[in-house]
Amino acid sequence: MSATEHSHQPPLIVCAEDQEDLRTDICEELREAGYAVLEAGDGEATLQQMDASTPDLILCDINMPRLNGYDVLAAMRERRPHLADTPFIFLTALSDPREVVDGKRCGADDYLVKPIDFDLLLATVEARLRQVSRMRAKSNRELLELRQAMTDLRRDASRQAFRSATRALDLVAPGMVLLDAQGHIVFANQRARCLAEDNDALVLGDTLSVRGSEARQLRKAIAAACDASRQGAEPVYSLRLPHRPGEHGLLVLVCAMGLPSDPLSEDTSVVVLLSAPDQRPSLPEGVLASLFGLTPTETRIAMALLEGRRTEEIAEQMQVSPTTVAFHLRNLFQKTDTHRQADLIALLLAGSMTAYLDGR
Repeated sequence: MSATEHSHQPPLIVCAEDQEDLRTDICEELREAGYAVLEAGDGEATLQQMDASTPDLILCDINMPRLNGYDVLAAMRERRPHLADTPFIFLTALSDPREVVDGKRCGADDYLVKPIDFDLLLATVEARLRQVSRMRAKSNRELLELRQAMTDLRRDASRQAFRSATRALDLVAPGMVLLDAQGHIVFANQRARCLAEDNDALVLGDTLSVRGSEARQLRKAIAAACDASRQGAEPVYSLRLPHRPGEHGLLVLVCAMGLPSDPLSEDTSVVVLLSAPDQRPSLPEGVLASLFGLTPTETRIAMALLEGRRTEEIAEQMQVSPTTVAFHLRNLFQKTDTHRQADLIALLLAGSMTAYLDGR
């Protein structure tokens, strides 16, 4: 079987032999069998051929000028690691078994004794190349299997970490929906699913949407948050959705994560918080007061904001002027290090987690 039947690219063989006539005969036999051949007349020339190419097999005479075959083999194994699995076959006129043993100990893969039997030469070359081919194929398969195993392991670990994190989000009192950079739902916690079941206007499908006049407003808020997140910004958008007659409606906070990512990735880009003030467990006033150092009046206003009340409604409830409420709101902004009412509510909502866990 010729070498061209094995591969579109014929194997490259370096033939190192100082006897020119013998070298010519060997190279002609190899070329007729379909191999590509590089010739070398001494040890130094052999090393130069190795540096100039990547041979698939090396035929090397032992007794050559400048560097003998043992020196060539030692230099190849020592300083040319990319040829570590390249078969090295000695050509020798020495039939003493001790010479064969010494050559094997130096790292030679095989021996051919002069005068060369060309049928045996071709059979030996083909067998050695076939052996290397099997070894490389096995190594490539194992490497592919290892890479696949590592990929699966990373994917499984990532999924496990995400599952662990989302299980924790089921303990959060507000409804929470995680969206990717395209606005598709990555995760919705238990509270969000309950709110969707209890509110005909709220839809949790591939995306978060609402029925009715607020649909366009929600779409714009989510699109703006996705765009802001891609740019590394972290704005918060707020709106109120209808809930039940006589109730305060469903509060929605759309929060950009500010984490630039691949638009096609499934990484979380936007967090949507959903809160139904009339259904949420009451938050002990002492929690907010201790967290932010609020006065009793500031705490009452903060609680009213969490219930979804407007400034005018808070003023009426507390029987004070809207100006007084605005004054206390400025204090709340300062103590919570926020600048907008939407940001303030988002921060205060985090306190409801404590109330929810206390009630479990």
